[in-house]
Amino acid sequence: MARANRHFIPGHVWHLTHRCHKRDFLLKFGKDRLRWMQWLYEARKRYGLVVLNYVVTCNHVHLIVYGKDGGETIPKSIQLLSGRTGQEYNQRKKRKGAFWEDRYHATAIESGEHLLRCLVYVDLNMVRSGVVSHPRQWPYGGYNEIQHPRRKNILINYETLGCLAGFKNFDDFQSAHRRWIQSVLSDGRAKREAFWTQSIATGSRSFVEGVKMQMNSFAIGRSVRKNDDGFELREPQLPYNAFFEAEKNDIDSKNLRFWNE
Repeated sequence: MARANRHFIPGHVWHLTHRCHKRDFLLKFGKDRLRWMQWLYEARKRYGLVVLNYVVTCNHVHLIVYGKDGGETIPKSIQLLSGRTGQEYNQRKKRKGAFWEDRYHATAIESGEHLLRCLVYVDLNMVRSGVVSHPRQWPYGGYNEIQHPRRKNILINYETLGCLAGFKNFDDFQSAHRRWIQSVLSDGRAKREAFWTQSIATGSRSFVEGVKMQMNSFAIGRSVRKNDDGFELREPQLPYNAFFEAEKNDIDSKNLRFWNE
């Protein structure tokens, strides 16, 4: 049984998803969601992680980052914030065992419009689950920070986010972000879209085919498919919210790396 996708090609935006062990609601307490955010801040300071958006739910997390380096920043950051969050919870609850599912899943997202769509998808996570009616009502996500940038304890790299979304001015990006959120809410389109969380890459056909080409021999058997907003690169496997057995693939490619936690 295949494990969650976790490939790395430098210079891309990545949407990471990680679910609690056996889909348990181990993040149901606000203090634990806050601790995850605090460790995310520490990862940003310690490793230079470029955070574009995030949301912490009761049993999983979404994190959008920019992988600008050779592949060490993201795995070290995830190891830090996921490891420390799980350790602190287990110590407080006198609990033993895994806190997270075996692996987090990574999807390469094309910059520009597809990134903006992914941002909105992440922002609306708790709306889809029926917990809130607007993302501003959920304090454990990036929406409020994007709309009201902080002066301290900053998690999101505002300049990089606006630039990768295709805007020279962050105020213009904020306005577009609000409009997209309102448009989706007004049209009732806040539905789950599997390609954001289950594909290897999503975007235009040229972007997805470019990712496939960069994967070299590891792309054999992976197919480019049309989805609602563009194209995606997929492979036969369980979705990220299922149970994964401990199985490893060894890849030798100058363009492709595995993120080893």
